[in-house]
Amino acid sequence: MLVFNNSYVAPKSFILNGIPGLERVHIWISLPFCTMYIIALVGNLGLVYLIHHEEALHRPMYFFLAMLSLTDLFTCTTTLPNALCIFWFNLKEINFNACLVQMFFVHGFTGVESGVLMLMALDRYVAICHPLRYATILTNPIIAKAGLVTFLRGVLLMIPFPFLVKRLPFCQSNIISHTYCDHMSVVKLSCASIKVNVIYGLMVALLIGVFDICCISVSYTMILRAVVSLSSAEAQQKAFSTCTAHLAAIIITYVPAFFTFFTHRFGGHTIPPSLHIIVANLYLLLPPTLNPIVYGVKTKQIRDSVIKLFQCEKCARIQDN
Repeated sequence: MLVFNNSYVAPKSFILNGIPGLERVHIWISLPFCTMYIIALVGNLGLVYLIHHEEALHRPMYFFLAMLSLTDLFTCTTTLPNALCIFWFNLKEINFNACLVQMFFVHGFTGVESGVLMLMALDRYVAICHPLRYATILTNPIIAKAGLVTFLRGVLLMIPFPFLVKRLPFCQSNIISHTYCDHMSVVKLSCASIKVNVIYGLMVALLIGVFDICCISVSYTMILRAVVSLSSAEAQQKAFSTCTAHLAAIIITYVPAFFTFFTHRFGGHTIPPSLHIIVANLYLLLPPTLNPIVYGVKTKQIRDSVIKLFQCEKCARIQDN
């Protein structure tokens, strides 16, 4: 890097070093990652197709699920192909601007995913606490507007990140110990103060993560109160069973997200870097992989639609023969 007259030239590229300390087993680590990515692609594309194709699934809950599936697809596709290129072909170099673009999309889509999970919690609240008004409250225009607002919130709040990074001087190493360009991993390479970046990152975490978790918590508190007030145990079990898949999706998403967030800021010297990077990748890969499976297993309407689809295909083949 060139430094002259107190000015600097931004690095032309960064080197994504993969998982430090585990370079010798990159090829083996890539196998489960690749398998999960294939499952995520097939599962989420299949789920979106099923919701679009089956009229019985044209309901608010499944429209929100389709939003989650599309978000999951974009999230894992933003990072996993790049990580596999590092593991398989040792292609570690990434252009500076490409790194900023990847960083924007990674954080943008994870923000959108959090918002969609919050919308799904509100959907469950209306379905259980106000069942008679469910169809009139969650109309198609309302669902579309809610999805658009969630998308815009995730995108607009992430726009400053690339500009905040671009203003920093990078006069040290250009090696990022990661498989993708994460905001904190990039700014830690700067030789200037990153206080503004850290503060803005915390503000975004509050505006998205904390706000969404508060909304989800309030929704499930109200749901729990409504379920407990039901007269029979069977009715209680039936009402709460509609939430189990969503609760599983929340756990799958937020547990690795919290681990990644807090270790980046407070546990950098106590958590092994390799563990942190593996969990950071799982944070982006686990939800897309497991959400279609969880909803397929736990949701009767989706199981029935899958069976119906295969039966129709089978009948069509028999008629052709």
